[in-house]
Amino acid sequence: MQYEPVIGLEIHAHLQTRTKIFCGCSTAFGAPPNSQVCPVCLGLPGALPVLNRQAVDCAIKAALTLGCDVQPVSVFARKNYFYPDLPKGYQISQYERPLALGGSLAIAAGGGRRVGLTRIHLEEDAGKSLHEGFADSDRRTYVDYNRSGVPLIEIVTEPDMRSAAEAAEFFARLRDILVWIGVNDGNMEEGSLRCDGNVSVRRAGQQAFGVKAEVKNVNSFRYMQKALDYEIERQIDLLESGGVVVQETRLWDAAAGRTVSMRSKEEAHDYRYFPEPDLPPLAVDAARIERVRATLPELPDARRQRFVAAYGLPEYDAGVLTQSAALADYYERVASEAGNPKAASNWVMGELLRTLNDRGTTIGLVPLAPQALAGLIRLVDAGAISSSIAKDVFAMMYDTGRSADEIVAARGLAQIDDEAALVAIIGDVLAAHGDAVAQVRAGRQATFGFLVGQVMKASGGKANPKLANQLLRREIERSA
Repeated sequence: MQYEPVIGLEIHAHLQTRTKIFCGCSTAFGAPPNSQVCPVCLGLPGALPVLNRQAVDCAIKAALTLGCDVQPVSVFARKNYFYPDLPKGYQISQYERPLALGGSLAIAAGGGRRVGLTRIHLEEDAGKSLHEGFADSDRRTYVDYNRSGVPLIEIVTEPDMRSAAEAAEFFARLRDILVWIGVNDGNMEEGSLRCDGNVSVRRAGQQAFGVKAEVKNVNSFRYMQKALDYEIERQIDLLESGGVVVQETRLWDAAAGRTVSMRSKEEAHDYRYFPEPDLPPLAVDAARIERVRATLPELPDARRQRFVAAYGLPEYDAGVLTQSAALADYYERVASEAGNPKAASNWVMGELLRTLNDRGTTIGLVPLAPQALAGLIRLVDAGAISSSIAKDVFAMMYDTGRSADEIVAARGLAQIDDEAALVAIIGDVLAAHGDAVAQVRAGRQATFGFLVGQVMKASGGKANPKLANQLLRREIERSA
């Protein structure tokens, strides 16, 4: 019997604010446990929350980017449940009246499927349980409340995805967009972007949904696909053997490669939502929405298309250069200054990204200004230095901060264009490699490349390659 998977996702994304959503405590990651807390985020009696305006603007930014309808009025609610990492005994979230409704995001998988969004709402994060790292971790669990109160948005999708591959692609695309617009850092290892998958299966052609299981603890795109694939197969096997799928929350065990039951899945009424009495309704007027809209950057797809149309770049180049907004900005400044978009693409994708990877750093920390790299490209285009010398100059520029002009002048690296000087070098090479010359005359053109290499070596890489090639052929013919 054929079954169809039905998948919806719930994505929790920390918002990039300096302080928490309802207090002034820092949101910086990595501080000593319980060092970034106050009466508000610890839920102490009498402490009152004050809404962070920047968090609201970040949430609006995400909603507008994803095509959602930002609601003129939304309401905060208390989500009641008891867990050690929830100091108040409830979480301030939104339920009946969220910040934004609707929206969608297209993916390539599934024949170009457009995945609908149900809602985006604001909420505070909980603390973090520490199950290991202490001498008595076999007996105790500790709690770090630094994360308690960190602002986040929850993005809830419609159950529109029909395979684990579609879900993984959706999550990856959403991450790229949230990072691109600057509302989330995309760091899944630090927990600033988390995703839960709701999975069910139904007989092919059936309209009603099956019983769903929620899959948690998925902290990478690869694990997401593996976890959902496993859960789909588990449910199908269960139904095929005459069993019943139970609505529950399951954890992905990466080491075992399977999902394991965690607890029965709660319904909304289990949380006893009611309006948060300490916060007024959140009113967002049209003027505020337009102010936020004005800050939206050009999105990755649009920028990629523009790079192809305006700069004549191949699709591949445009895709690489728009992996991040910072990289795209850097490339555009280099291309503008150099006046050669394709050469700028080659240098940024080649030497620059290779060096960043080797040094374990990012484009945001690159010490080489776009104008400096453009200056190097102009020297190559003008024939002042060869491409091979330019790579050495690039390395020196990166390490010293000096300009290409300074390095070329100080080290005497200017390209040799003087015909007499090149003929003298070629004469020495031909005299030293008589056998190779004879092979070229006999028609073995592959050996000609060897002789070109010897000329470049003898000139210290400074010979004009095109001119050296022409003169070498001429001198071989003359000496016949």
